[in-house]
Amino acid sequence: MMTPTPQARLRRPVIAAAAAIAVVAGVVAAAPDGKQAQAAQPAPKFSLIAASTSVTLDSWKEEPGVYLDLGTYLTAENGPLELKVTRKSYKDPVVATQIIRDGRTTRTKTLPAGLVKDFSGLPGFAEITVTDAAGRTVLKKSEPFCPNNASGRVRPDAPATSHYPQSCPVNPFTLGSVWGIEKGWASNTYSGYYSEKADLPAGKYTAKVSVAKRYRDHFGITDKPQTIQLTVRERSWDEGGGAARAKQHGSHAAGHAHHQGQRTAPPAAPTSGAGPSYNVGHGPYPPAPPALPWALKRAGIAAARVGDRTGQTDGSRRAPALKPNAQRPTGRAAVPDVPKPDLRSLPAYGITISDGGDDVPGKDYLAFSANVWNAGPAQLVVDGFRSPGKKLMDAYQYFYDANGKQVGYTPTGTMEWDPRPGHEHWHFTDFASYRLLKADKKEAVRSGKEAFCLANTDAVDYTVKNANWHPDNTDLSTACGQENSISVREVLDVGSGDTYTQDLPGQSFDITGLPNGTYYIQVLANPEKRLKETNLNNNSALRKVVLGGVPGARTVKVPAHELVDAN
Repeated sequence: MMTPTPQARLRRPVIAAAAAIAVVAGVVAAAPDGKQAQAAQPAPKFSLIAASTSVTLDSWKEEPGVYLDLGTYLTAENGPLELKVTRKSYKDPVVATQIIRDGRTTRTKTLPAGLVKDFSGLPGFAEITVTDAAGRTVLKKSEPFCPNNASGRVRPDAPATSHYPQSCPVNPFTLGSVWGIEKGWASNTYSGYYSEKADLPAGKYTAKVSVAKRYRDHFGITDKPQTIQLTVRERSWDEGGGAARAKQHGSHAAGHAHHQGQRTAPPAAPTSGAGPSYNVGHGPYPPAPPALPWALKRAGIAAARVGDRTGQTDGSRRAPALKPNAQRPTGRAAVPDVPKPDLRSLPAYGITISDGGDDVPGKDYLAFSANVWNAGPAQLVVDGFRSPGKKLMDAYQYFYDANGKQVGYTPTGTMEWDPRPGHEHWHFTDFASYRLLKADKKEAVRSGKEAFCLANTDAVDYTVKNANWHPDNTDLSTACGQENSISVREVLDVGSGDTYTQDLPGQSFDITGLPNGTYYIQVLANPEKRLKETNLNNNSALRKVVLGGVPGARTVKVPAHELVDAN
């Protein structure tokens, strides 16, 4: 199927913050004694609970409707809920398999074929019915469930942290994911990004939330719907200085645009704000002001200056900004026989026709998003060192043994300071190259974008060997420095990829003079082969596009890439 994409003005992407969510539940008994510990562990048990019997949600006059964050959670007792979600290739469907561990024994249970179609979660998991004060049914809907949603402990003897990833991937070319609820934890069933507003006027309602029968049967979840008394409260943007707060929040969020395409988060109900929050699709995010209407928040962010702040790399998180080696490497460079990264390209997506706006009038651009990821089994670690007075940093790739000890290095090009708004950090040069090829696969146009601040923006395949499910917390984290930095460390972790949106003139293909017809967008990792990898034969990915229209009103049709029909 071909998807026509209309003309669109170039604009910088923004990502907003999500609200924090806390789990409230009871206390369970202490750990078993020695005899009980030796006995066979009971099968994992999953239950639907409600954090509260009543919630109040706001509907804004200027943008009516409410997001039904009703505070219901799925708990995991006796053992975790763990799902491995994979596809062999883009020609194969997505398959979800439950992993059940009993001591040293592991067994699997595959979900029905065709039930899970992508990596965003379990479709139609939560079923919601809302009745009004007179008992009339006013709303029925179902929502998907990402087990990696906002979560927390429900018993004091549960693990202090969850080792499962913090979100479900949304990249259309994801290859593998792991979903899970830690033992003794609970995950919010609210579907976040994937939820649509409910058209409910101000008033009192009763909401009933249940788990769809097919999931109850598969996971052995008790049929115990949760009932929540719902109050919808109508409010106005003008009350309580909302505009001022929007402006303030917009300034705070100004640095949150970078690699990613525009993907804004709906608001959640006011909560305790305990700890970081994890929203569907991306995370973690700092808590957002609970009283701020989303429309004002969005307007404030759009009006704010775009760019990353110190130590911030992917537009949605603040990296730990760990320092590289104190000094540049000395002695003889060597590439030891140890595990190395494997850089691979994903096909281009988010493909649109854009004009140059007021900056470059009369131009037509082909804009797109591109991702290069690391299939491992080792991290890509690159340090840059600056000589006094020099504009460029000298870059070095480092290698580590199985114990994490540095055992070698090799020079690998340079890093350059990018002063443009939206960047303002050090870019590693020649990490990737983007080219527009003609129908005969010969180059027609090359993108000017070839330098990158490396960041783990997308979980591409968390099922590969040594994949890090928490790249934000890795010992070798990424921070792309500031203009006066003397050294910088950039890291691409195993299983994660780095997405850049081609959304500015100079970072897109100038197609003003190109004839209509079939072309291929090529995303090429490590184009000069300066980086040492386990495999240099899988660095290129092609995406077919068909250009049409007339100058000033060009069009693009994007055929499906095998089973992935996402432009």
